[in-house]
Formats: sequence, structure tokens, C-alpha cells
Amino acid sequence: MNQASTPQTVVDYHPAPKPTGGSWINPRIAVFGLVVLCIFGFLFYLWLQVAATHGVTARGDAFEVDLKSMSTFPFDQKHGTTEDVPPRYRELDGKKVILIGEMWAPNASGPRLDNFDLVYSIAKCCFSGPPQIQHFIKSTKPGDPVPFYDGLVRVTGTLSVKVTKDPDGKITGIYHVNVESVDPV
Repeated sequence: MNQASTPQTVVDYHPAPKPTGGSWINPRIAVFGLVVLCIFGFLFYLWLQVAATHGVTARGDAFEVDLKSMSTFPFDQKHGTTEDVPPRYRELDGKKVILIGEMWAPNASGPRLDNFDLVYSIAKCCFSGPPQIQHFIKSTKPGDPVPFYDGLVRVTGTLSVKVTKDPDGKITGIYHVNVESVDPV
């Protein structure tokens, strides 16, 4: 048995030297890192701002209030009182506020409304259970109905913080806004 000999090639392998210091950073990596840092930094800034102000920011003669912050607190749905509302939101009673949220009026018929509920998000509300009364801001504009907008709106008006009940004793509202204007965002 005669085997043909095959020539063997010898490869002289020398691995590339490992980068030292910051030589592995090229402009693309630097720009990518900077973009990622800016995005996370901005999100952290937004979170920190809401955490520090509890969602209440003075805007001239009015207070801009974050609806999610304002409605996310434990509240007894049967026996709750106005004193159970956090003090930072009770202090807004009688003040002019700016609220951004979505209009909800399931029993309305027609393009104009004289009352509706304002919620921070119809789709994102209440993942932890059924909707609670503090999630709904009872909004009224008697005598001068406002158009219904599908999507985010900016509601400006005077806030009243008071637990209201129906004749059977069921809580029907905590936050009430006497609406001055409604504008799409």
C-alpha cells in the first residue's frame, strides 16, 4: 500500500497583540455609548423629576399635575375619606391645575360633552386590579360643552379634592375639575 505523500504547509501563526489601554475604543463605539448614556440619562432625569416633585410642578398661575402620580396611592374604595388623600394633592384643592390625560365618557352620546372622566391612560391603567376611584378625575364644563378628543388632551381648570358619595353611600369621586379649557396634545 503506497500512500501518496501530500505536502504539508506550515503556517507560522502569530496572534495579533491584545489591545492595551483604550485602543479598543473606536469612534463608532464611542458614539454608540454616548447615545445609550444620553437615553438612559434622560429617562433617569424624568424619573427623578417626578419623584422629587411628586408630579406637581408650578407653571405660572397654575400647577401642572402628573395624573399617574396623583392617582397612584392606596385608598379604601368603600370607607375612604378626603383625609386619606395624600396631603400634597389635598393642598391643590381650589387651585388652577393643568392635567394631561385621556377623556373617558362611556355613557356619552354626541361630539360634545359637558362632563367626562379624565384618566392618565385608558389602555395602561389598572394592571394591578380593577380601576379605583382615585384614577378618575371627574371633569365638568356645564353650559358650554367641550369637544370629545380621542387621545391625549390638556385640561385646564380648578381642582376640587373632596370625597363625594351617592345616596347609597358609594364613593363616586375624589378629584373634581371645573374645566376652563380642553385642548388636544
